[in-house]
Amino acid sequence: MMVTLPPDYRPTEVEEFMNPIQAEYFRQKLLRWRVDLLREANGTLASLSEGGIREADVTDRASVETDRALELRTRDRARKLIAKIDQALYRIETGSYGYCEESGEPISLRRLEARPIAILSIEAQERHERMERVHRDD
Repeated sequence: MMVTLPPDYRPTEVEEFMNPIQAEYFRQKLLRWRVDLLREANGTLASLSEGGIREADVTDRASVETDRALELRTRDRARKLIAKIDQALYRIETGSYGYCEESGEPISLRRLEARPIAILSIEAQERHERMERVHRDD
C-alpha cells in the first residue's frame, strides 16, 4: 500500500497511533538518517584509504594515527546505528514499530521523534538503566 505523506506532516497524539501515515513518516525519517550515515561512512572510508601514513614528523604521525582511530570508531558506531535503523524499518514492515518490546505499550511520539530506533518506552528504558547500574555496582 502506497502512502503519500503531506509535506508538512508531523505525528500528533490525537490521531491513531502508528496509522499508515505515521508509519510512513517514521519510515522516511529512518531512511533519510540511514542515507546520511552511509554518506558519512563513505567519506570516512575514502579518507582512510588515502594510503599509509607518510608523515616524517613523529608528532604528525601520532596525530594522523589518532585521527584514523577516531574515524574507525565513528565508522563502527555508524555501522551499529545502520543495523538498528534496518531493524526499525523491519518493525515498520511487520507492524510492531513504535511499541515497547517489554510492555507492548506505545512508545511516546516525542521519544520516537528524538530516537526513531527506540525499542523501549521511557519507563522500560529507565528500568533497564537502573538494573544495569545495580549490576555494575556489584
